[in-house]
Amino acid sequence: MEDGGGSAAVRAADGRGGSVPGAGDLGPVAGRGLLPAGVDSPADLAARLADVGYLTDEGLATAAYLGLRLHRPLFCEGEAGVGKTELAKALAALLDAPLIRLQCYEGIDASQALYDWDFPRQLLHLRAAEAAGVTDVNQLEGELYGRRFLLARPLLAALETTPSVLLVDEVDRADDEFEAFLLEVLSDFSVTVPELGTLRAATPPAVVVTSNRTRDVHDALKRRCYYHWLDHPDFEREVQIVRLRVPAASRRLAEQVTAASQALRRADLLKPPGIAETVDWAQALAALGAGGLDPGTVAATLGAVVKYREDVERVRALDVGALVARAVAGA
Repeated sequence: MEDGGGSAAVRAADGRGGSVPGAGDLGPVAGRGLLPAGVDSPADLAARLADVGYLTDEGLATAAYLGLRLHRPLFCEGEAGVGKTELAKALAALLDAPLIRLQCYEGIDASQALYDWDFPRQLLHLRAAEAAGVTDVNQLEGELYGRRFLLARPLLAALETTPSVLLVDEVDRADDEFEAFLLEVLSDFSVTVPELGTLRAATPPAVVVTSNRTRDVHDALKRRCYYHWLDHPDFEREVQIVRLRVPAASRRLAEQVTAASQALRRADLLKPPGIAETVDWAQALAALGAGGLDPGTVAATLGAVVKYREDVERVRALDVGALVARAVAGA
């Protein structure tokens, strides 16, 4: 994994557990934090995010600004498709830093998120040492459990990469034990590898934690972060997002697609369309050369905006012509 110009993790303890002088002083520091040059306010950050294709409101821009400046994780919660993951991608583009993504799921554990040992390479090294007649057991053991055989998973990779953006995506899918483990890592941006000691990030990464709120995340993790709830944008801002992400779409098409998507969100669907689906729908229609909505194109492109069979049937059961007429009139 790319290390952004060299390992930035600092070993705060040796392999025997002894501390290294001064290692405790390597935590986050006050000042500009990870803010790029020229970003001196939330408004500046919002403008720079817009330059890389992400439109944000004042609240989210402020939360992201404080997270970058003070090395605090940003906890973004909201329905699927409202732009939580895209925020992390935009921050990575703005900072010119790699995006390191940890996709959470039920049953994920520390070894899949933090590190693991490269057992095949260790075995090859052991066989090579035996063939070479190495008899020093302590030396061989030290080599087998050296940094060269450690596989950095996303959390450790983010600590070792400066700068970097760590995306912990859909943390609500993980279990309580993993939440507790994640809280420990994010509290001081360090991890302990028994064979190597404690590794601490010289400069903490920018961290974005997302949740679709399929279950409640414990308060302890939220308290460690700046919290922001992302809702669907209002009509005008969603139109701006569509036009920014789909340059081929005319304003008329963007307005009509946005109006139709917002109408579908009120239609009691299993999976209401998010901003991502609005953008996908506009892309599909623009690719077909449509200048606006009509019942035929809506029926033909429903797969871009609704993702469940039951939702497709429900939308088709609606008066699509009336839906389009209302969307056109509203736009």
